[in-house]
Amino acid sequence: AESMGQKIGFPQYILDPNELDSEYEGIEIHPDKYFENVISILQQSALKDQWKLRNPVDKTQWVTSPAVVNAFYTRSKNVISFPAGILQPPLYHPNYPRSLNYGGIGVVIGHEITHGFDDKGRQFDQFGNLKQWWNKESLDKFQIKSECMIRQYNNYVMEDIGMNVNGVNTQGENIADNGGIKQAFRAYLKWESRHGSESYLPGVNLTHYQLFFLNYAQIWCGLMRPEALINAIRTVIGTLSNFNEFAKAYNCPVGSRMNPRKKCEVW
Repeated sequence: AESMGQKIGFPQYILDPNELDSEYEGIEIHPDKYFENVISILQQSALKDQWKLRNPVDKTQWVTSPAVVNAFYTRSKNVISFPAGILQPPLYHPNYPRSLNYGGIGVVIGHEITHGFDDKGRQFDQFGNLKQWWNKESLDKFQIKSECMIRQYNNYVMEDIGMNVNGVNTQGENIADNGGIKQAFRAYLKWESRHGSESYLPGVNLTHYQLFFLNYAQIWCGLMRPEALINAIRTVIGTLSNFNEFAKAYNCPVGSRMNPRKKCEVW
């Protein structure tokens, strides 16, 4: 994890007109020729991809546009990326309480870091090379823990639409969700130990631990198609029900849906 590269906000060439011109060299744009503009952009993109063949991986290159509202872990580079588009409410705001920021962008950061150690990320070493660097004991323990999570998520069903989560296909995301929220919560506790507890928000009868988990969950609120909704259920219900700190914060009874006696944990 300490070897992971970081890309935050936007690539530096955006601030330099000469580098910006160089980045888009070869692309011809005409105000009244939309289709031709698209073709020109695609051709230049294809040429850049061809130039990458048989050359070392360029770890300085961004994998996405700064405007994208998403985050990424690139296994072949061992790099985590957080474009400017995701660094905004409800995930992050400089004036938010730290509990909301840690429960928002903090969990996203933890999620992407954990991807480096999920079922696919673990196959790449610190340099982004495809390499088996775990010993047999570590692999066996990982397999046992991930099987627990696969079985758990296979049981999430939306009966009214006849859909269920595929625990095998989603195990990488599930591992990252579960590991990410724990990393973010530990980071918030560390911040709190250094700076002291935050003041309560006026008119909000919730602790900051509760607000941490509330912001994590509310990010997934919205109008969704059924296939997207079941992913939101997987991400929120599955992740929080595996975390003892959530059960403590909301006083969930032992054995309830959100505080089952048997919990799954990989990281």
